[in-house]
Amino acid sequence: MLRIRLSIGGAKKRPVYKIVVADSRFPRDGRFIEKLGSFNPLLPKEKKERIKIESERVKHWLSKGARPTIRVSRILGEVNIMPMPKPGNNPQKAIPKKDRKKEGKEEPKKEVPKGEAPKQETKKEEPKKEAPKQEAKKEEPKKEAPKQEAKKEEPKKEEKK
Repeated sequence: MLRIRLSIGGAKKRPVYKIVVADSRFPRDGRFIEKLGSFNPLLPKEKKERIKIESERVKHWLSKGARPTIRVSRILGEVNIMPMPKPGNNPQKAIPKKDRKKEGKEEPKKEVPKGEAPKQETKKEEPKKEAPKQEAKKEEPKKEAPKQEAKKEEPKKEEKK
């Protein structure tokens, strides 16, 4: 399958992307069929040099069945070659990662007292606890018998002394 995607270039911490048509099986920065343009994310959005693209060639490859990636489709939408894709729904995006983890742990705790789930969980735990007690009771009498014999033997030893 043909994809219109970004191929990274540039120096460390200074990315510059090529917009290329490539087979989806080829590596990201590897072999490609044709270079369609470039994208420099470090430049401000107002500058024309930020996105350079050959719109005729892009339209040609789209007609041949090449599919753009989400990022490239957004770039093509900015240039008005194709409609902008729908924005994704990520409600956690604005929250820092540290706070995401804390909220994730707090939410189940908040739900536990309010909902009926804790009652069901405690009921599930109780039968599990009862089953080990029964097993423990079965094992305890076996252990008690040798202890009693050991106790009987100890006084005999004391009597001999």
